[in-house]
Amino acid sequence: MSISPSLFDLPASPHLGPGAAALAAAAAAGAFLVSCLGTRGLIPLLRRRALFDVPNERSSHAVPTVRGGGIAVIGALLLVWAGLGVAGRAPSWIGAMAPGAALVAAVSWIDDVRGVAPALRLCAQGVAVAVGLALLPAGGGMPPDWLGPAPALVAVGLLWLWFVNLFNFMDGIDGLAGSEAAAIGGGLALYAGIGAGVDPGLAALGAALLGAAAGFLVWNWSPARIFLGDVGSVTLGYGLGFVLLDLARSGHWQIALILPLYFLADATVTLVRRLLRGERIWLAHRQHFYQRAVQRGLSHAAVVRRVAAADLLLILCGWAAENGAGIGALAAAAAIVAALLPALARGR
Repeated sequence: MSISPSLFDLPASPHLGPGAAALAAAAAAGAFLVSCLGTRGLIPLLRRRALFDVPNERSSHAVPTVRGGGIAVIGALLLVWAGLGVAGRAPSWIGAMAPGAALVAAVSWIDDVRGVAPALRLCAQGVAVAVGLALLPAGGGMPPDWLGPAPALVAVGLLWLWFVNLFNFMDGIDGLAGSEAAAIGGGLALYAGIGAGVDPGLAALGAALLGAAAGFLVWNWSPARIFLGDVGSVTLGYGLGFVLLDLARSGHWQIALILPLYFLADATVTLVRRLLRGERIWLAHRQHFYQRAVQRGLSHAAVVRRVAAADLLLILCGWAAENGAGIGALAAAAAIVAALLPALARGR
């Protein structure tokens, strides 16, 4: 990741200079306002279109709720990120993410409105992932590079495709996906703002993600007045996957793994358990750990508060891992998630 060094006071400093810090704060504030006001404006529009998420036996909500609020979140991110890119104050890869993100957003919006066959949806996501991999900037290694270039590329593509879908699967209760996006944005901003990974462009992008997610959470916190919809959760999964993948291929795989570790663990463990039971994994269900916590009697807000507390610890672990703590921070992150999952399953 690189930006024009003339734009920021960036000698070998352990933290952002005043100009870069002000830029990150402005990016967060701008994204928050656009996302919050945009989401508020969407609620009546989507109601008039009768675009509701109607509860069924697999739902975790009790009343019909409008979906599609992800338009405001993605719109806020694109607006701020594009502005940073045009000004030359964003990582060089920012434009490379746009084609794939636009494809998954368009298909996901159609899915929200009228439905799309699962095979077609997965095909579109696969194309977007392939485009994203092709447009990643040159340089760095493609983990796991010990497999060899072609197998590593396939493995990374499949992992990215899984991340796109797991982010959608984990968007099942009020505030959860928005809080996770905010935590990843905050973690990126901290990592890029202080310590060994100082990068003004990444700090501004992370701050914008934090702001956009927080603006949406104003309306999505329990009891939610609006949901992300696939247009929000799938597109966020794609965009975050791009950012985390670029971090990993640049050698910073520890923070790329740690920041989304709860989502990765909950979705992957649940998938493996369903596979072992011979279930049809493409069907909707309520077997994720966060869903089981709600079934055990915890409110949506109580579950998200527990996950958010764990995410704050994961942010610190990710920062520590990239600033010398290494294996100790990875072990701590694994222990945090290993403690959280059974606690949620027991409703505690």
